[in-house]
Amino acid sequence: MILIAESGSSKTDWRMISPNGEVSQAKTIGLNPYYQTTDSIIEELQKNLLPSLNNQAVSEVFYYGTGVTNGEKAEIIRLAFKTIFPTVKTIEVHSDMLAAARALCGREAGIACILGTGSNSCFYDGKDITFQVPPLGFWLGDEGSGGYLGKQLVLSYLHKEMPIDIREKFEKRFGAKDRLEILDNAYQKPFPNRYFASFSKFIFDNRNHPFTFGLVKSAFDLFFEKYLLKYPDYQQYKIHFTGSVAFYYSDILRRVAIEKGFSVGVIMESPIAGLTLFHKSQLA
Repeated sequence: MILIAESGSSKTDWRMISPNGEVSQAKTIGLNPYYQTTDSIIEELQKNLLPSLNNQAVSEVFYYGTGVTNGEKAEIIRLAFKTIFPTVKTIEVHSDMLAAARALCGREAGIACILGTGSNSCFYDGKDITFQVPPLGFWLGDEGSGGYLGKQLVLSYLHKEMPIDIREKFEKRFGAKDRLEILDNAYQKPFPNRYFASFSKFIFDNRNHPFTFGLVKSAFDLFFEKYLLKYPDYQQYKIHFTGSVAFYYSDILRRVAIEKGFSVGVIMESPIAGLTLFHKSQLA
């Protein structure tokens, strides 16, 4: 059986391809080697993934995930799978960016983007990632992402810049937020990006309000200006997006892309279906 994983900071989508080509699926929390050790990943896999495999033997593992930025981080993931599946023949660990590029562009050249809990982008030549304006993570970047949107929303609340009608809705939904509570989640507790991204749903539910619409549009403007406008000859290629933020705010995203002179291709919520097709085609 082939095991495919596509992991963001919030969730991991799994697909299992049996020898006869049948596909089954599972879901667990997100994995990130920047925040987790090999041991904690092993614990998560044993608890929440293995029961979904129904004791089927795994022959190949193809893992794509956020935080896989170098060989050291990839090794944290690889060792976890090697421990769980000691007889597996192949373990490949790739970045979530390559997952997005393969799922969105297939074997054609284009610009692939992730707008989910975090944000990222690359130029893909149909086989490899050949150019990238590197992302800087939650604290220094992630413009346009759910984490960034939530952070801007909370900052507007703390700075008393939020319109009174939105503030009332915010406090009705989340309660009055204390500065120390937010600082604790930002600096002391794990996964601050997930914490702030959890506020994105509130923004979506109120996206027609001028304040929240402007917040989203400004975040997308920054994503294009800091990253996408720096790609050589970007006008010659389609730009594609994956991730929950891209999918649910696709109307605003398309508007910004067109304003910036881009030709928009595919916008999908998750790349896992495209990845499954990619690996199934290799079986043929």
